[in-house]
Amino acid sequence: MTAELTERTFALSHLDALESEAVHIFREVAGEFERPVILFSGGKDSIVMLHLALKAFAPAAIPFSLL
Repeated sequence: MTAELTERTFALSHLDALESEAVHIFREVAGEFERPVILFSGGKDSIVMLHLALKAFAPAAIPFSLL
């Protein structure tokens, strides 16, 4: 493999690991707390958080309120 291909493969697996950890944290928070909330401003960070929450609980609804 070329160095460029190896770097791309590593980057994808690293992002997959980060996404998996985020999904785990969302599920853990949903199980631990009574009324969790996602602070949503409409910015790029909030949109990513919402997307990760959707992935964490699909196909069910998100058990968080958006504030």
